Amino acid sequence: MALTLSELARLVDGDIVRGELDLLVDGIASLDEAGPSELSFLGNEKYRAQYLATRAAAVIVPRGVTEGPANSALIAADNPSLAFGRAVKHFVAAVARVFQPGVHPRAMVDEGARLDPSKVRIHAGAVIMAGAEIGDGSEIGPNTVVGEQVRIGRDCLLHANVTVRERCTLGDRVILQPGAVIGSDGYGYEVVDGRHVKIDQVGIVEIRDDVEVGANTTIDRARFGRTVIGEGSKIDNLVQVAHNVQLGKHCLLVSQSGVAGSARTGDYVVVAAQAGVGGHVAIGARTVLAGRAGATADLAGGQTYSGMPARPFMEEQRSRALIRQLPKLVERVKALEKKPGG
Repeated sequence: MALTLSELARLVDGDIVRGELDLLVDGIASLDEAGPSELSFLGNEKYRAQYLATRAAAVIVPRGVTEGPANSALIAADNPSLAFGRAVKHFVAAVARVFQPGVHPRAMVDEGARLDPSKVRIHAGAVIMAGAEIGDGSEIGPNTVVGEQVRIGRDCLLHANVTVRERCTLGDRVILQPGAVIGSDGYGYEVVDGRHVKIDQVGIVEIRDDVEVGANTTIDRARFGRTVIGEGSKIDNLVQVAHNVQLGKHCLLVSQSGVAGSARTGDYVVVAAQAGVGGHVAIGARTVLAGRAGATADLAGGQTYSGMPARPFMEEQRSRALIRQLPKLVERVKALEKKPGG
């Protein structure tokens, strides 16, 4: 449904910088693809060239920005990306997920499972095993397996081909993207008489409220006790979380990162792409581990770290700058050695 510029500003909690109040906007698009009736946003200075060239009817910009493309209205917001997200919810409401309760006839639900068919949705091919409990408002996608005695809270969404193994627990409003595996065995072996002997992994995974887990991400069950994913944490695709990890609240784990066994993090920790946290390492709250960094020892909170082994960001940058100077230093030394008496 189309909105006027003034209606749009109220929706996104922004202020009109420029444009007619009755200008109609009927869709959303990126800066380089937006047409003369669509909304876009400027969330990163890297896209300033696209911003200046956009044909969008209106653009949400950071506060303080007053100049822009001649034919675009401007709406200022504290967080343009978040504001644009609110607009997206309005314009794509027609294709948004609609919850329709019921159990598909080709789903397999054990008679010992606890759920209300009038308040959950179970898709074709899903398997709900004995003792599993599924809270009201939750949706189990096609070919997803919910193991024995698993507990799933309210308003959860498990997409297709998810596996939640026995006894693991999910809080409320948890989202598991396709292919996620929750509760696979931890990677534990001992060498006995020259052979690798598997160590039983008898713990569980506990995922707390409002967590999202990306596609093909794996979270291992504890050897004993619990692997815990803290409330509000968001885990990207292709992430590995090992046994007995304790992840704090509102943490972010980015694609291809990994957290080794028994590591612990505080709240609001960010582990960037391809970064790793070593086994039994403790990471303080509000730490940022930059891309490809490796935390091999405990790290104090409130700082950004990079490199391998991870060091404070500026310290690592200075070291890299010195390394880049080494070829020139080597040439200077060789030149000095060639001089008489060198």
